[in-house]
Amino acid sequence: MHSLSIVIPVYNEQNSIIPTIDNINTMMAETDIDYELIIVNDGSSDDTSRVLKEYTNNFKLVEHQYNKGYGAALKTGILASSHEIIAITDADGTYPIEYIPRMYEEAKDYNMVVGRRPFKQLPTLTKPAKWFITKLASYLAEFKIPDINSGLRVFWKKDALRFFHIIPSGFSFTTTITLSMLTSELEVKYFPIEYMKREGKSKIRPIYDTLNFIQLIVRTIVYFNPLKVFIPLAIILAFIGLVLFVASYLWLPYVLNSTVAIILISAIQVLAIGVLADLINRKSNAASLSQIDALIEQHKKENKE
Repeated sequence: MHSLSIVIPVYNEQNSIIPTIDNINTMMAETDIDYELIIVNDGSSDDTSRVLKEYTNNFKLVEHQYNKGYGAALKTGILASSHEIIAITDADGTYPIEYIPRMYEEAKDYNMVVGRRPFKQLPTLTKPAKWFITKLASYLAEFKIPDINSGLRVFWKKDALRFFHIIPSGFSFTTTITLSMLTSELEVKYFPIEYMKREGKSKIRPIYDTLNFIQLIVRTIVYFNPLKVFIPLAIILAFIGLVLFVASYLWLPYVLNSTVAIILISAIQVLAIGVLADLINRKSNAASLSQIDALIEQHKKENKE
């Protein structure tokens, strides 16, 4: 029988974290799931640390001395976990935790189960950026992604550890693990959930984080499937070169031979780089299953100590 570790990263959530802990413990007590609740205080500057230390109600507290980021907090919690299956959620009251037991059951047949939020319930200001990011990610991953960065998801610990070396410390944990699993042909299921208004102020920076998400998506796809990026780029360059050649031949008194040659050579170079990157990727992409098992055993021993 599998068991569940629920990991919650916390940063300046002094008002919402205790109700979240109580709600999770109350809900899980009504199930027969063997679980542990891990709270990672990511260097909060308000009274979150004091509140958590004064409140003892069936949870394990791990603290960062300074703010490292959402992804770093999740990785710390996952490494501190002792169970095979991980659930993550937020401390701000936006995600319906009552879906966790059902998602846990679904995760037994999948590598990851993601809570899919209704698009209409997302914050209005973030909708255009989320729409564009999701469309870009779906194209590059060759999978229709309905919600790329939902913070409510359940996955196997061994699968998460496989991608720890490329998961960043910031808000991009969810985006990276989604793309990593999809491009590695792991099974991901989307589970419809509701989405509520958050407690407190959002820590998302719309413009800055949107640009970071786009950069992250391209970088992750290049890492796992470089030809998906380099082939279209090479085709675009080749097309531009041919259009310039025909246009200059028909309408200009001279032919742009040198310009066309540079563009076409660039297209060939981009394609060659893509092929080389793909060969390297196939040889050294992910850790072997034996290495992953060894890493899990190491963390189990560390947790016991």
